[in-house]
Amino acid sequence: MLYIDLLAPVAEKLQHWIEAGIEMLPNFVVAVVMLLLFWFMGRLARKYGKKVLESTHLPYSLVNLISTLIYIAFIGAGTFFALGILNLDKTVTSLLAGAGIVGLALSFAFQDVATNFISGVLIAVRRPFRVGDIIKTSEHIGIVQKISMRSTLLKTFQGQHLLIPNKDVYQKPLMNYSTGKRRIDLAVGVSYNADLEQVREVAQQAVAPIKGVCKEDPVRVYFEEFGASSINLVIQYWICFERQPDFLEARSEGIIRIKKAFDQHGINIPFPIRTLDFGMDGGGSLKDIMGGDWLSVATPSKPKSENPPYRRSNQPLSELNGS
Repeated sequence: MLYIDLLAPVAEKLQHWIEAGIEMLPNFVVAVVMLLLFWFMGRLARKYGKKVLESTHLPYSLVNLISTLIYIAFIGAGTFFALGILNLDKTVTSLLAGAGIVGLALSFAFQDVATNFISGVLIAVRRPFRVGDIIKTSEHIGIVQKISMRSTLLKTFQGQHLLIPNKDVYQKPLMNYSTGKRRIDLAVGVSYNADLEQVREVAQQAVAPIKGVCKEDPVRVYFEEFGASSINLVIQYWICFERQPDFLEARSEGIIRIKKAFDQHGINIPFPIRTLDFGMDGGGSLKDIMGGDWLSVATPSKPKSENPPYRRSNQPLSELNGS
């Protein structure tokens, strides 16, 4: 009797659960059907949504992300509908509250990851650069190899691979050199005796025939300052830019042509020169300041030695000592 009394509440509880399960069986079947329906709809939406997004030429990583989010949204909606059919509304509310708390905690714990992820989405949408472009960001310059949701992969001109977080790429200044054209600025100095109009003409004629120079943009020469040893100028010309070697070759060819043209026309590129002015007001020479004996003053005579110079002798030591 004791065992029967102990098992009676358990049996009663099991019987109640079985009766409730039988009553909820139709709703359970409907909930499963609803969940399967949303699952099927989610797969179709992901499949056709992916095709539509690919036609917009968005990056593959962004297309895959959006299609996956669409699928997850359908599965989530189907789950909530199924729980509602099973009269588990309180469970739905608890799940939503728990998801909010977990999401808040994760947002603090993975703040950098979330920032890089959002920056990756914005880069994929706005597309400030593409794979194969030459960019400079965070004091690094290289060719874009891959753009992911978290980071951007660059290949430097030295052949090294550099992984930069998307947060740094998006938030910091970015320079994209792959815009079709790029300007080269060559700084040079000429002698004060040079004819500046001739210098301008010679420089323009020397740079114009370089391969890749844009014909629609004229070569410009600007004189900048009176330097310590030369009159400094800058020669500017645009090139049709596709690869980094195009820029390097055009700059190198410009230096060679300008040097050769200046030599042919007698235009001197001076070395650093220092002119010394003597006197209170300047302009005086060293000879005027020191007088006629400026050379003897500048070069003191060699002091005479007090001891006679040593001479080598073949005489015996006793004869030298006077003995």
